[in-house]
Amino acid sequence: MYHISLMSAAGQQLAESMGIPDAAIGAVLGYCVVFVGLILLMCVVAVMGRIMAASRAKKAAPKAAAPAPDSGAPVRKGPPAPGSAGEIKLYDVPDKEAAMIMAIVADKMGKPLNELRFKSIKEVK
Repeated sequence: MYHISLMSAAGQQLAESMGIPDAAIGAVLGYCVVFVGLILLMCVVAVMGRIMAASRAKKAAPKAAAPAPDSGAPVRKGPPAPGSAGEIKLYDVPDKEAAMIMAIVADKMGKPLNELRFKSIKEVK
């Protein structure tokens, strides 16, 4: 019967002279190396995920920046008029009637029209 050994002479001598405490320390250090490697790999994957999410958000931002026009509200371009508080959405209400409604509300509240902010006016049917 033949005995085949894959260890070198120095490896055999080391294995024979190693006790249980030395083997335990070697095993613990081996586990530590594996877990540190896994933690580093996890960090690399997390960083790459954040980079990919940021690039997707950058690509999606121009599409989301262009607001879709509402079905009943006209789309107006250009800066708002001086003294105005921004845009107003009108739903099935002519401009003249919207102006009268805003003037009546401002009069009833006792405030100037340019201090009020109207977001939308919709006719209730």
